[in-house]
Amino acid sequence: MNIIFMGPPGAGKGTQAERIVTEFQIPHISTGDAFRLAMKQETALGLEAKKFVDQGLLVPDEITNGIVRERLAQPDCNKGFLLDGFPRTISQAEALDGMMASLQKSIDHVINLSVDRDLLLARLTGRRICKSCGATYHILFNPPAIENVCDKCSGELYQRSDDTEEKVGTRLDEYLNKTAPLLEYYRNKGILREVNGEQEINTVTAQISSLLRGQAE
Repeated sequence: MNIIFMGPPGAGKGTQAERIVTEFQIPHISTGDAFRLAMKQETALGLEAKKFVDQGLLVPDEITNGIVRERLAQPDCNKGFLLDGFPRTISQAEALDGMMASLQKSIDHVINLSVDRDLLLARLTGRRICKSCGATYHILFNPPAIENVCDKCSGELYQRSDDTEEKVGTRLDEYLNKTAPLLEYYRNKGILREVNGEQEINTVTAQISSLLRGQAE
């Protein structure tokens, strides 16, 4: 089963993706994780991607397509995969169609998680990360016991440079302008599945699983 997860930054795609790949035993391909690893390792692609991420902008197609193309050709994708964060534009979707055709595969489902903009801003600007162990917190939804101190290792918590209100707003605008048209693209293909991402996490998971198993419209 080949799946795409869609939705704006902060919609919960990563959380739901991890649950679905465990249930269906397919690899989770997150371009965000791939970008962060490449930036940490300071590879050529990583350095180019960092220029855009630091400004709260989407990474250009030529960089993203190269990462995805290499990943989908690996053996663990033979029985299916879940794409999280790709495609983001019509041109990327068309490039993905070409990749699928060359691999003699097709996308089976596109899951779109919809969340109100104000809630997205609250989710993203409130995120805090431990400098020592990488644990993630939220000042409203999952605060540490002691302000700015990690519960696990007592490390200092920080806000990512792309989680400020200004840059989050830029990211959401980029999404609305460039990525939202994909909904119509996949709706016309008959593979778009809409899910309300504002619901409780387990409820969202159950609805996605039901849709993928053909138990709901």
